[in-house]
Parts: sequence; structure tokens; C-alpha cells
Amino acid sequence: MQQLYNRRILLGISGGIAAYKSAELVRTLKKAGADVRVVMTRSAMEFITPLTLQALSGHPVHHSLLDPEAEAGMGHIELAKWADLFLIAPASANLIARLSQGMGDDLLTTVFLATDAPICLAPAMNQAMWRDPITQENIAHLKAAHGDHLTLIGPAAGEQACGDTGLGRMSEPDTIVADVANCFETGLLAGVSVVVTAGPTKEAIDPVRYITNHSSGKMGYAIAEAARDAGARVTLISGPVALQAPERMECVRVRSALDMLAACEKTQDHCQIFIATAAVADYRPASQQEHKIKKHSDELSLTLIRNPDILSTMAAAEQPPFTVGFAAETQDVEHYARDKLTRKKLNMIVANDVSDRSIGFHSDDNAVKVFWGEDGRRDFELMNKRRLAVRLIELIAEKYQEEH
Repeated sequence: MQQLYNRRILLGISGGIAAYKSAELVRTLKKAGADVRVVMTRSAMEFITPLTLQALSGHPVHHSLLDPEAEAGMGHIELAKWADLFLIAPASANLIARLSQGMGDDLLTTVFLATDAPICLAPAMNQAMWRDPITQENIAHLKAAHGDHLTLIGPAAGEQACGDTGLGRMSEPDTIVADVANCFETGLLAGVSVVVTAGPTKEAIDPVRYITNHSSGKMGYAIAEAARDAGARVTLISGPVALQAPERMECVRVRSALDMLAACEKTQDHCQIFIATAAVADYRPASQQEHKIKKHSDELSLTLIRNPDILSTMAAAEQPPFTVGFAAETQDVEHYARDKLTRKKLNMIVANDVSDRSIGFHSDDNAVKVFWGEDGRRDFELMNKRRLAVRLIELIAEKYQEEH
């Protein structure tokens, strides 16, 4: 169940006796390493208290659409953007009907309409209600509208609270969590060796000072996790960042551009896809002072020399991997990105405008343009970096498979 480690799961709870299982569901998701937030309908609060779910999730429970305090903090749009996956369990017949009609009359339905995250529905209702043609029509409508974006979990068969027996019971928490975990494994890169570089490099001036940049490493780490979840064998080569090493991959910590180059070269014999998200310093001091430089004058001159180009080195290998570069630009984004794509003989390049402070460095969101070949292009609008990473890995896998 390691697919859920550090995943953001938004749990929606609607009214029904099965809501009592939501407590165990939150506990199981948390045990698997997920970060869980809860959205409840008013009728759900008749069956289980927000306080219980707050204690289990470690977060305030959200239930009011028109709550000024909530909208100033984690409002409905922020909740929709926050989630890596939106799980609704239990999903009552009434809620399914409202979702099918596109209603947004409470917090849960509004988040459903606003989210780009994958959605899992775990229906729970009387067996006759589940068999009713209108319910089945609503389910079919939701499936047609959302396609692979929506996964139906259950319902299960068995004895129900009313005494009836048949399909309609909400699936057990363990089953739901297992199905949710499977949503994060695509198999698109099953068995493929992927090397990802991430973060900045630090080029030492003396034992105290260094040259670096604003890269946080968030995009690279998200890419590495998305590649892992697509079934790849991932090596993450990371500059100095304040991020925990992701699980189920090899993480190599480096400091300077020369360190990163050496680590990348060690992967050349097995690397099949090389994704260079790292913001490697173009220059480094010609010499590193042994001791701290003292302030003896008002001016200090440094001689800088150019660092080796890691991306070009990997692309020029005897058996080059499928090489993906990243270009952080402040102007003429497409021009500079396509020039880099051609000049460095890359298979693909991902470009973004870092002059926009709402995306890129240190932000949890990003918007990029991807270029390949002579005229290949795909634009990705502003979204959470984790969600963007999944979309990028899908595109990289598609183009990699076309060439192999």
C-alpha cells in the first residue's frame, strides 16, 4: 500500500448508516501514509460527528459551503486543488443523483465539480435503491461524463441494516483503500529505468558562502513519484532541498554540479529515460577558498568558470536515453525552449515562465508548455505540481513508447 504514502486524499462523506465506516476508512488511509482531509454533508453529521473524523485525520472537518472562515482558509476551490484523489464513501443514492445532475448546492458537490483529481465513488444504499433504473441511469451518466477519471468501488453484496440482502452495501474500508491505492499505479513505464534530477546545485565560494538559485525541487520530486507510480525503476539525483526522499526509489544526494554530473554518469549503462528537472548552476567559482573570505575591501571579484552541461552529456552518450530537459525562462519561452531542444539534441523539453511568481520556484502549482520534434507541442494549464507530474509522465511514456 506504499502507493498512498504522502498522497493527499480528500474523503467526502454523505448521509447514510455506512458513514460509521468512514472512521475506519480514515484510520486505514492514514496508516497507509496518506494525508486525509474530510468533507461532510449535513446529513452525514447525523450519523458520525466531525469531531471523530477530525481526531482521526488530524485536520479540521469541512462541511459548510458558505463559511467565511473556511473560504478564507481551505475553501472549496483550495480543497479541490489540494486533493490528489477525491474519494466519496459512502456515496448515497441522493448524492449520486445530485452529482449526476451537476448540482453544486453544498460543499461536497461543489468540490466534486471543481476538482481535476481522479474520483472514486463507493456507493451505499438499500439493495432496491441500487437496482432502481434511475440510480443505474445516474451511475451510467457519471461514468460517461468522467470516463477513466472516475472509479466505482462496489457496492458489495450482503446483509443490510434494514434486514435486506443484496448489492448495495458499502465496500469494506480495506477494499476501498486497496482500490484507491491502485489508482496511483498506471503501469505506463513498467520496468523502465528512469533517472530524474531535481533541485538546485550549490557551488562553493569558501567554506561559508556559495552560489545557488531558487529551485525548491518540488517539480522534480513530483516527477520522480509519478514515474514510480507508473511502474518505473526510479533513481532520483537531488541537489540540496528541504524535501524528504520519496519511498520506493533510489535517492542520491549531491551538492554541486560536478557531483550531479558524476552521479548521472554512473547511471548511463541502465538509464532508459533521463528527466532533467534540476536547476544546475551554469557557472562555479574557478577556485574554492580554503578559509572564509574576510571583508578587507568594499569590492570582491570572483572568477567564474562554466560548469559541464549534464543534459547534453547524457543526450550525447553512446546509447543515449530518451532525454527530457526543463527550461525555466523569463521571456520568449517557446523560442528559447525549442532552441535548447534542437541544440542539445533532446527528445522533449518542458518549459515554464518563472517570471510569473504564482508558478515555478517554491510554488505548489505550475503551468508548462511541452515541445518535441519539429512541431510537437502540448500546453498544460495551471495545476498542482503533483497532478502536473502525472500528466507529464503520461506524455513522456507515450512518446518514449512511440520511439521504442
